[in-house]
Amino acid sequence: MAYEQERAVAVEAVILAAKLCEAVRRDMVPEAMEKSDNSPVTVADYGSQAIICCALAAAFGADPVVGEEDAADLRQPEMASRLQQVTAFVKAHIAEATPDLVAQWIDHGNGNVGRRFWTLDPIDGTKGFLRGDQYAIALALIEDGDLKVGVLGCPALAFGEGDPGLLFVAVRGEGTTMQSLSDGPAQRIHVVQPGDTERLRFVESVEANHGNQAQQQAVAKAAGITQASVRMDSQAKYGTVAAGEAALYLRLPSPKYPDYREKIWDHAAGAIVVEEAGGKVTDMHGKPLDFYSGVKMMDNRGVVVSNGAIHASVLSVL
Repeated sequence: MAYEQERAVAVEAVILAAKLCEAVRRDMVPEAMEKSDNSPVTVADYGSQAIICCALAAAFGADPVVGEEDAADLRQPEMASRLQQVTAFVKAHIAEATPDLVAQWIDHGNGNVGRRFWTLDPIDGTKGFLRGDQYAIALALIEDGDLKVGVLGCPALAFGEGDPGLLFVAVRGEGTTMQSLSDGPAQRIHVVQPGDTERLRFVESVEANHGNQAQQQAVAKAAGITQASVRMDSQAKYGTVAAGEAALYLRLPSPKYPDYREKIWDHAAGAIVVEEAGGKVTDMHGKPLDFYSGVKMMDNRGVVVSNGAIHASVLSVL
């Protein structure tokens, strides 16, 4: 198997990070701190990044990690109690954790895009995490300009009558598997087929500012999807398409933020999970998403994720 060690390390790290995040939701009332860009961050965001970066640094020390968080705010004297909180949750999984080490592990995620690097969103969908809804831990390996490994942990996601907590794993050329985060058996998954009208639906963000919901609904309808959208936070939407529970995920540019560009950690893991399940991922103009030129995908506008069969018709409508 290609990338066997990378896959194993990434899976174990994401599972541990998911356990930490759920412990934060269970043991304390999660509250947000505000970053300089006004986006929220929590104890769980920091703890998740620390755990995953610690594992990656130990196994692949030469690989940069391009992550969403950094420890600059936590290092401030007035944040000492917060750093202690983060350390306590990390220490439950890494016995040698100290405040200094935790800050170092978080900052290991301040690497740069290169020939081979990892990109990490320790909690994608922080607002969903705070509400008790969907969120995801998203980790991907990019090498020579291509996605190679993607691991997506979705602690609140369930299909049918199954228990919440799903893990999606993809390796380029080897397909996508789905299993319980509680370490159940992995099964190969595939996107929904065109004839399955019951699951021919689309997903979009809960946050109206994360897209153009009116346009998204019009495009989905024109592409033959008549059911109302399913709204959820995070890259759990990618997992939903990969598992065949929806045929389309649209994230079209918001008219409120015409100059906004997507960040690589918000889409990389989900993209390979869908592609290896038989789906397709492009921007709204049909261009592949650029995960290797920089942190922001400056040459892409919007994101279209589908089962593949309806992709051309969606782009035609757009």
